[in-house]
Amino acid sequence: MEDCIFCKIIRNEIPSTTIYEDDYVKVFLDISQVTPGHTLLVPKVHVPDIFAYDETLAAQVFSRVPKIAKAIKASDPNIVAMNIANNNGELAYQSVFHSHIHFVPRYSKKDDFWIHWGDHTDQYTPEKLQTIADNIKAHLEV
Repeated sequence: MEDCIFCKIIRNEIPSTTIYEDDYVKVFLDISQVTPGHTLLVPKVHVPDIFAYDETLAAQVFSRVPKIAKAIKASDPNIVAMNIANNNGELAYQSVFHSHIHFVPRYSKKDDFWIHWGDHTDQYTPEKLQTIADNIKAHLEV
């Protein structure tokens, strides 16, 4: 394991408020609590981001997402929605370079969290979209 903050949390060298743990993942409250219940799921093996996952690790980590999301939602009747995010790379707002998944419970439009999705529909013809899709398909590992 690496010497990152999440590896230290996994090894119990740094305290955390743990919600769930098994052989593959540790789930704990984020100290920032963007909204109450903001939770992180981290693989116990150190991988910097999604690009370092293999299929086995992905199955182990992502198969636990619904269980954690349902438990968080059930924990508070005021939770009306939830953002689940996995940031990969500094430009994508990843600040700890040990892969992790955020669960951000949503209580109202007035909570302290928002995402902006730019709409550039008018800039993409069907042909341009097909070119992008074909380029991605050419790089799929079969």
